[in-house]
Order: sequence, then C-alpha cells, then structure tokens
Amino acid sequence: MAGEFLQKFRLPIGLALMGIVLIIGGVFASGLNKAQPKVFPKESLIQNQKLISVDVSGAVNKPGVYQVKDESRIEEAIASAGGFSENANKEYISKYLNMAQKLSDGSKLYIPFTEEQGNASQNIGVVAGENTGAKININTATQAELESLNGIGSVRASAIISGRPYQTIEDLLNQKILGKSVFENIKDQIVVY
Repeated sequence: MAGEFLQKFRLPIGLALMGIVLIIGGVFASGLNKAQPKVFPKESLIQNQKLISVDVSGAVNKPGVYQVKDESRIEEAIASAGGFSENANKEYISKYLNMAQKLSDGSKLYIPFTEEQGNASQNIGVVAGENTGAKININTATQAELESLNGIGSVRASAIISGRPYQTIEDLLNQKILGKSVFENIKDQIVVY
C-alpha cells in the first residue's frame, strides 16, 4: 500500500521536497550574507593620496614632468619616465644616484648621457633652467672643491661628502651639516643635480 501511495503521489511529493530544499537553502544563504562584514577595496579608504610633481630629464626614455605619490623614490620617477635610455651614463648612475632616495614636490632629476662623462665635478647638466657650469655640485664635488668655498674647511667638506646624496642645497641646513650663516655665504655657488 505504501508503494502504491508513493507511486500515485510521486510528482507532488518530489516537488514538495524540492521546495523545502530551496527554502532552507535560501534561508541559509541569506544568513551568510548578513553575517559577513562589507569589504571595501583599499583604494577607497585612501581618498586623497597626495601627489607630487617631479621633472625627469636627460638620458631617460620619456623625459617630462610626472606626478608620483608623495614619499616616492627616485627609482619610481625613473620608471615613470620609461627607465634609463641606452645612452645613459651608467658610471654616474652607479656612483652618484641613490635610487632609494625620497623625492619632494618640484624635484628636478637629470640623468647625464654617456658623452657627458668627464670629471664628475665638471657640473654637467642644467638645473631649473640655470646653467650649472660655474657652480659646485655638492653631490659630486671633491674634498678640495668643497674646501674652495668660503667658510668650508676640511671638517665641513668631509661632513658634506658623508651626507650625500642631496635632493636640494637646503638639505645642508635641514641635515644640520652647515649653519645658516655659512649656508647663506655659499648658496649661490653650489648646486644639486
């Protein structure tokens, strides 16, 4: 008799069981969504990431002014400019360019070409539209060249060399390598690139 009953009501029983399974599944699935906290992408949490502008020129693939995140490194600015060109002065890059140095807004980054080799103290390049030929580059100058500046002796020249590289000449003040009066005397004679 039970077999006959199941045979006669097979379709309604099957539909009822399927409905129960779907209802239980729906209740279970809706309960999971309510229990989980909403996840937001990290980018939406940082609403106003500060950008800075950096001028990258010389022996790079795409010279220009680039916007990078605040606290970016020289390496990131070079990457934004398409990397070093094949005729970049690799000796200069390996000796004087600190790829891990942080950039500041308005920084100028000049990468010399191989034909600009010469003595590193010959002040190759242009900084902020100003010819640097008459100025001493504090990132590449020798001890003797630094001592030729008014108020710079062997101890201060050594301190300048030890603090390299510099992003701006004002780093001499910020890092307390020079006092304000000495800096004021030499600021028109020095440059950074």
